[in-house]
Amino acid sequence: MSLSLYSPFVATGHFHCNHRNHISPPSTAFASPPSLYQRRRERRIFSARSLDFPMEVCGVDSEGKEFSSAQEMWREEIGEGDETKKTQWYRDGVSYWEGVEASVDGVLGGYGHVNDADIIGSEVFLKTLMQERLVNGGTNQHLVALDCGSGVGRITKNLLIRYFNEVDLLEPVAQFLDAARENLASAGSETHKATNFFCVPLQEFTPAAGRYDIIWVQWCIGHLTDDDFVSFFNRAKGCLKPRGFFVVKENLAKNGFVLDKEDRSITRSDPYFKQLFRRCGLHLYKTKDQKGLPQELFAVRMYALTVDIPPKVHKTRSKTRGNRPQIIK
Repeated sequence: MSLSLYSPFVATGHFHCNHRNHISPPSTAFASPPSLYQRRRERRIFSARSLDFPMEVCGVDSEGKEFSSAQEMWREEIGEGDETKKTQWYRDGVSYWEGVEASVDGVLGGYGHVNDADIIGSEVFLKTLMQERLVNGGTNQHLVALDCGSGVGRITKNLLIRYFNEVDLLEPVAQFLDAARENLASAGSETHKATNFFCVPLQEFTPAAGRYDIIWVQWCIGHLTDDDFVSFFNRAKGCLKPRGFFVVKENLAKNGFVLDKEDRSITRSDPYFKQLFRRCGLHLYKTKDQKGLPQELFAVRMYALTVDIPPKVHKTRSKTRGNRPQIIK
């Protein structure tokens, strides 16, 4: 389920995958204020099986339980073909966020002060993508964006509405979407505005075909199971305009995965994400690490993804530079 921004996680506990079925115990106890666990779990990636199977990675949950693979974790959390158990997984996630204040500080887990750095990093990435992907950088075109897991409208208000003529917001927590409507009532202009507010979970949402130049997915995809992750992007691929693209911006586990038992979310590692992107039939166009966040938080990475295969850039050595006289030391 796509929820609003699930909070960045503070990292103090350490986990190490020493061999296939062992993860060393945490060095410190977990502290658990609302929507926050103190932890950093270091896990080693095991082997990636074929693209048709979940990645074999070890991981841990917020209670310190060890898993030898993502498959083992998902079997425990949602069962195998058990729709009742999977439905409860999503209900528990929504219930968690329904208890969170509908504010920027609330949806960022008490880290509202990272908003500016987050938006600045996103804007630099977005501007580069628009220049490279959209005809004439999007100039003189009617551009439309979808903000997934929009929460209280933080990203739409501070970023997307400035570059896109229309922004649709997708958020399953009603109180957050109500706050977004209020926050965006006076934002933008007649030509740059929030258009639709969808109170629908990400795993149940099918965007309108060919509507979007960009689908922005930030701090929400961790609430989806692997299969629903793949299903969402498979549906959404047909909703992009020609040369449209996805941006996925998420916390990264250093290795493997971290399962949050309280808000029902999973923080995946970079290889885990890339394996799922391949299962979706998406191509990795560009990545960028978010800078300027507190060191105790998980790393955050931005992925630009396309349906079309990005052209290969052939790097050649400059003959001019190669023929320059060398300094003799």
